[in-house]
Amino acid sequence: MENHNFWKNSVNTKPGRIKKDNNVAGAAAAAGSSSFQKFQNSVQDAWEVGDDEFCIVSGLLSESKVSRKSFSSPAPANVIQTHKSNGTGSNRDKEPAAKENCQENRNVASAPSSSASPVPVVSADPKPKFHYPGRVQLLKFPSTIASKNDEYESKLEKYKTILEAPLLNLKALKELCWSGIPRKMRGVTWRLLSGHLPTSLERRESVLQRKRADYQKLVEQYFDVSNQNFEKNERLQDTQSFDQDDTYRQINIDVPRMNPQVPLFQQKWVQAMFERILFIWAIRHPASGYVQGINDLVTPFFIVFLQEALESGTVDIDTCKLEDLTTEQRHIIEADSFWCLSKFLDCIQDNYIFAQLGIQAKVNQLKELIQRIDGTLHRHLQTHGVDYLQFSFRWMNNLLTRELPLHCTIRLWDTYLAESDGFAVFQLYVCAAFLLNWRDQLLQENDFQGLMLLLQNLPTQNWSDSNISVLVAEAFRLQFTYSDAPKHLETKSS
Repeated sequence: MENHNFWKNSVNTKPGRIKKDNNVAGAAAAAGSSSFQKFQNSVQDAWEVGDDEFCIVSGLLSESKVSRKSFSSPAPANVIQTHKSNGTGSNRDKEPAAKENCQENRNVASAPSSSASPVPVVSADPKPKFHYPGRVQLLKFPSTIASKNDEYESKLEKYKTILEAPLLNLKALKELCWSGIPRKMRGVTWRLLSGHLPTSLERRESVLQRKRADYQKLVEQYFDVSNQNFEKNERLQDTQSFDQDDTYRQINIDVPRMNPQVPLFQQKWVQAMFERILFIWAIRHPASGYVQGINDLVTPFFIVFLQEALESGTVDIDTCKLEDLTTEQRHIIEADSFWCLSKFLDCIQDNYIFAQLGIQAKVNQLKELIQRIDGTLHRHLQTHGVDYLQFSFRWMNNLLTRELPLHCTIRLWDTYLAESDGFAVFQLYVCAAFLLNWRDQLLQENDFQGLMLLLQNLPTQNWSDSNISVLVAEAFRLQFTYSDAPKHLETKSS
C-alpha cells in the first residue's frame, strides 16, 4: 500500500510528533527516554493501530518505505522496530498480556474516584473484545439513557412553541438547547442550529428539498449512480485527478476502520455513505481537504438523523440495517449529515488546514490555561515529561468523540451547537474542564507510563448525560472566569 496521507508536502516537523529539544540537559533527557522506554515495553506499542495520524505502523506499509530518518525522534522508530522484531503473529499473542497490563494500571488509576468506572476485565473468550483507547465506545443507548428523556418531556411544549413560530427566535432556541435537547426534537433542532434550515417557517420545507436535491447532484457529479447502486461507490473517470485519488484512497482506508466493534458502522451501506460525504466535503473545501479525524465528526449527525428515521418504527438502532430503509430515507440521512457537517466545521476550519495550525494554537492555549488554573497539576505533568500535545491533540482534532461514549458526544454537541458565537472557544474550556475532572487520579500517577495510560484510557464508558451536564457547567464557569482575562491565553515567547 502506498504511503498516502493528508500531509501533502514533506516537512521535518508535524503536529503530534515529539520534537527533540537540544537545550535539555543530558540527565533529564536520559530520564525521559527511560520513562518512555518502560511505557513502550509495557504496552508493546506507543499508539493504537487506528491512531496512525501520529505514527505509521510497519504492518500497514512496506518495510522498505520506513526509515529512521523519517522521524524527528527515536521513539516512533523504536515502535516500528518492535513490530518488525516481534512479527505479526507474536504481536497477536502478546496483545492480551499488554491489555492486561494496561487494565492493571487503569484500575489503580481509577480506584480513588467513586465516579470513575472500572474498565471491563478482559474475557477468557478466544476472541476477546477489548476496550480500545481513543475509540468511540459501543453503540449502546440503554434503557437508563432512554429514561433520561423523561426529564426533557416538560421542554417539549416550549420547543413546539418556538419551532412553530412563523419566524424562529434563534436566541431563545439556543438558550433552551444549551442544557440538552429531547431526542424527539433533536433532528430538526440540529438542522436549525447548524444553519442548515432557515428561521422562516414557510421556507424550511422548500429549502430542505432544494439542498437535498443539490447534494444528490454532487453525488452524481463524482460517482457513477447510473445503476442506482448506492451500496458501492464507483467514481466517474472523467472527474478524477491525482489529488482527488489521494484523498479518496485515504478516506477509503479510514472509513472501514472506524468503530470496528460497532456492527452498524461495518455495514457496506453505511461505509459507502460516509465515503461520499467525506469525499464531497473534501472537494468543496480545498484549503483543508480531508484530514483524519473528520470522519469521526460525521458520526453524531448520522446517528441523530438515523434515530429520527427510526423514531416511528420498532427497530432498535443497534440492530438497524440500512438496506431495510427506503431509498428516500437513506438519501435524507446522507444529505442532511453532509450539510450539517459542513456548517458545523465552518467555525473550526483552521483546525484542518495544512499543519493544523488551529489545533496547535489551541493546545498551547490549553497548556497556558491549566498552568494558571491549577499550577500543581501542570507542574506534575511537566515534571514527568508529559507534553500537552501528546494527549490533547486528539481531543481538539476529534472534539472528544474518541474519549466519550457516543450518546455523551451527542449530548455535548447539543451544547456546542447552542453556543452563541460558535463552539471553537468554548471547546477549549471543555477540554480544560475534562482534564481537571481527572486531577486526583493524575496526581497519584508518579511516572510517564502511568500518566499516559490514564490519559489515553480515561474511564468514561459508563458516563451519562448528567456527567456531560456537569462538564459543560464547569466549562462555562471557567470561561466566565477567564475569558475576560486574555493574558492567560497569550502564548509565551520562547
